[in-house]
Amino acid sequence: MNALGTHLLLELKGCNRQLLDDLPYIQESLLRAAEVAGVRVLGHTFHKFSPHGVTGIVAIAESHISIHTWPEFEYASVDIFTCGDHLHPMEAAQSIIQRLESREPSIMEIRRGFVSLPLGVSRG
Repeated sequence: MNALGTHLLLELKGCNRQLLDDLPYIQESLLRAAEVAGVRVLGHTFHKFSPHGVTGIVAIAESHISIHTWPEFEYASVDIFTCGDHLHPMEAAQSIIQRLESREPSIMEIRRGFVSLPLGVSRG
């Protein structure tokens, strides 16, 4: 049995409040994480809430990277879902953790899409 993808769920506590509320910085951070992961960006959209908070998603050929921030709680939730063996989702996670200055990060890894592959077929 082989997993088709890796889904990382990041719980980022103790983040820098100002960074969590800075839409251009959040966008740059997720696009940089995509680059670090070695994925191909298809598009992205971000939104700044009033009075505070940012949400965004980067659509990638290999799935997605998304974020939602709560500056008032110094908290961000991030999803990194990639499919393929040649990618680096954990490095992308570390990049986001560092850029948001999380003092209390937690990463849950879920392997998704367990399937039996026919002989000669690769996952990525």
